[in-house]
Amino acid sequence: MATPLHSSLKITQPEPVALFVSDIHLSPTQPLTTAAFLDFLHQHAPKTPMLFILGDLFEYWIGDDDIGDPYHRHIVETLQKLKNSGTNIYFMAGNRDFLISDEFARVTGAEILQEPYLLQAAGHKIVLCHGDAECTDDTDYMAFRQQVRHAQWQRNFLALPLEQRKSMVQGMRASSQAEQQKKSMQIMDVNQDAIARLVQSAGADLMIHGHTHRPAEHAGDSYRRLVLPDWDYDSANPRGGWLELYDDGKLISCPLDQAYNPA
Repeated sequence: MATPLHSSLKITQPEPVALFVSDIHLSPTQPLTTAAFLDFLHQHAPKTPMLFILGDLFEYWIGDDDIGDPYHRHIVETLQKLKNSGTNIYFMAGNRDFLISDEFARVTGAEILQEPYLLQAAGHKIVLCHGDAECTDDTDYMAFRQQVRHAQWQRNFLALPLEQRKSMVQGMRASSQAEQQKKSMQIMDVNQDAIARLVQSAGADLMIHGHTHRPAEHAGDSYRRLVLPDWDYDSANPRGGWLELYDDGKLISCPLDQAYNPA
């Protein structure tokens, strides 16, 4: 008996050439968010040759000498396994984890990118950044950012004992959250002129960033700007996700709530 033709056909779905994610804010106090991200690393990230993490992977990072913390070690080892499986990992610092440095890169196998970074892939010229440097209307934050990104400030901070650094960061986080309550959402968003200058200076047709926690697609005069979502699966209204780039240039947003359902 002849075998029906359709039974011998195998339909395969194209795999993305790159994934983009940011603002996961990993922390031991966020167990469901942590589980969701680990599931992402196990189930989705291995399907692509390139994973771009555009900042705020951790809620805070006080230095690479804290990499031995059991929680951090688990995340780092999972990233290392992903790298060893064939997915290249690219990391860009955010406003919470700008102290991630060479040891983290060595252990995970990730490549640290300086922002802004121009990626040419799938027919696009893509400007990648975290996004906080473009929040120029928030002058208080910009002054703070300049201070903590200064090499001497970082040397002084990293010379302190781990526990002292943790206490300092927790204090800074509390102060920051209190200050944010006094600021308008507009001030804490990116400045459109700063965005336009950055994209135009790079000759790009696309920009991808995070930081603002306002996932959306925006149209410029000659470019598109895609804002990645933040992750929070421990809240009453879980959110998160990533962006997939395909070889034909198509970009697909993948919401977390459609991709992950904890038991």
